Amino acid sequence: MKEWYSAAELAGMALPGLPGTESATIRRAKAKNWRSRPRGGRGGGLEYHVSALPSTAQITLTLAAKARTGAEAIPAEPAAADRPDRDTLWGWYDAATEKKKAEAKRRLDILDAVEVLYRNGLRRDAAVMSVAAHHKVGVSTVYTWMKLVEGRDRADWLPALAPRHTGRIATVECAPEAWDMLRSDYLRHAAPPFSDCYERMKRAADAQGWAVPSERTLLRRLHATVHPAVVAMCREGTEAVKRMYPAQERDRTHFHALEAINGDGHRWDVWVQWPDGEVARPNMVAFQDLYSGMILSWRVDRTANSWAVRLAIGDLVETWGIPRKVWLDNGRDFASKWLTGGTPNRYRFTVRDEDPVGILTQLLGPENIHWTTPYSGQSKPIERAFKDFANDIARHPAFEGAYTGNSPVAKPENYKSRAIPLERFLEILVSEINQHNDRAGREARACRGRSFRDTFLESYASAPITKATEEQRRLWLLAADGVTVNSRDGTVKLFDNRYFAEFLHLHRGDKVIARFDPEFLHDGLHIHRLDGGYLGHAPVLDPAGFDNTEAAQTHNRARKAWLRGVRMMAEAERRMSPEKVADLVPPNLGPAVPAEARVVQLARPTLDLKRAPEPERTDGQEQRHTALIAEFRRPAEVPRDERTERLEWAMRTEAAIAAGTATPEEAERFARYARQPEWKAHKRLAADFAQATA
Repeated sequence: MKEWYSAAELAGMALPGLPGTESATIRRAKAKNWRSRPRGGRGGGLEYHVSALPSTAQITLTLAAKARTGAEAIPAEPAAADRPDRDTLWGWYDAATEKKKAEAKRRLDILDAVEVLYRNGLRRDAAVMSVAAHHKVGVSTVYTWMKLVEGRDRADWLPALAPRHTGRIATVECAPEAWDMLRSDYLRHAAPPFSDCYERMKRAADAQGWAVPSERTLLRRLHATVHPAVVAMCREGTEAVKRMYPAQERDRTHFHALEAINGDGHRWDVWVQWPDGEVARPNMVAFQDLYSGMILSWRVDRTANSWAVRLAIGDLVETWGIPRKVWLDNGRDFASKWLTGGTPNRYRFTVRDEDPVGILTQLLGPENIHWTTPYSGQSKPIERAFKDFANDIARHPAFEGAYTGNSPVAKPENYKSRAIPLERFLEILVSEINQHNDRAGREARACRGRSFRDTFLESYASAPITKATEEQRRLWLLAADGVTVNSRDGTVKLFDNRYFAEFLHLHRGDKVIARFDPEFLHDGLHIHRLDGGYLGHAPVLDPAGFDNTEAAQTHNRARKAWLRGVRMMAEAERRMSPEKVADLVPPNLGPAVPAEARVVQLARPTLDLKRAPEPERTDGQEQRHTALIAEFRRPAEVPRDERTERLEWAMRTEAAIAAGTATPEEAERFARYARQPEWKAHKRLAADFAQATA
């Protein structure tokens, strides 16, 4: 169909809605700013596009062209084998970007408008041309869209109309040997920069004749093809990969007050002056209720020891009662035989049958004493309280000048300018720990905005509490819409729930869209990119009970299986050993032929004018010369003074006394001389010399 017409042609066809003369048509085109182009051929002028004409004129032109050519308005339907099924369509649409989904919706609205006009009595061709002109799209384009949905159910038109172009998918050629060398060099524990690895590979490529793309291209390819966990495993080690795996969250709400406690030691970042004048950092042993988080008891001592632990437990039992379960740090102070002797899983010291039964073992039973994992703060919730203490109490204004800093490189300007008396330190400590327990707005699940103390007391009032008897008390005295994916482990947190799926590792630190049913949050989340593309489903990570050993074992097995898979992927990525990578790097031996100087300067003879020639000597002169040299080389006799003689006598006498051969008179004389400053100074000098040469 012809699309461009001159003003004379339009006027001659007497189209509805257009003037009947050429001049009037030109004036209408200028007034309406019709789309135009220069007309070729004799006479020049302009031609106007058919889309700029009124709808009635477009319909008349299209019908006339169709009558002349007999062309079908809608092309023949493609073969059924070439048309994707509805499941494929909807799957592709769900993964499309938001921009493509919006374009599909616009196309659907245009086809719906055509259908409405057609049902209202307008011919389909006329309806297509009218809607196309209104939406400023080509008529053939609308027919193409109609071809896409022909024969499909109306409910499936939306995915069928979505654009399907995928953008640039071609990859630049890279020699397999170069790619293997680059990955093997980059995926090393030394963690070399990518630019250095690329430079070494480029040198090898130039020597071997390998074809390699640019550095940025290979860096993008590495990020797209190598799993982030593999990169962390090869460059940072197993511990870094463990941190990427979602940690197990322990739920403590199924406890009641005083049912379970945990204890640990904390060294304060404050200089304290003890009653004997010593200045040192005090150590504290504290116990915390696992249900509420309240600090139940604590003791302060110079060092961490079993006595402080024992007294802190005694305070707890005396004030609140006997707990049912306890989680302890595996340190020497907590694993003392007087506290936990008789516990079979006490992995500290040697467990013997003759060991005394510890106090906690008697009160709770060996099966209720648990040991936390070393260097695992998650196993000891009290570590979170110690963090608050380090920030809130250690930096208290009353301790200004005594704060040590939380690391050797973070010392304050007034470091150790004063020390806090022990009585004042304990006074502030009592006040601030009470404030820690009474602070409202706690976000723990059991607290729900209340303070630790209010949460504990509410449960304590209705909980079955066992009080200590008099005999048990004596034991203590007589015994010694954009959600950020977690950048570390790839979890997504929403409404106090955590969700995780393997694909989230590829989006750590990114913001994503999480779609969910507020009535069924435990059914998981559907994760989309910010542009609307679907990523996958992330199930909820149900928190396990704090004392649920089976859940902990299941979590550990899953993490080990995941680590094995990462190791296998890491081995598959590293196809070359570091030695082979080093062998492929060609050495730089410099130029094969040394450069030749083009300008040569003649050497000039040098004369030592300061050196006089030695005259020849006769035999007699030579003998006198030799005798004179020997005379000057003879050492002079050093005169001996009385002090030196006294010291030599004292040393001989001291040796004789030690050997038992000295006479009583010599021993008495030496005893008087040994009290003199001269002998004492000599002994100090001898001791310092011996220490310096040791």
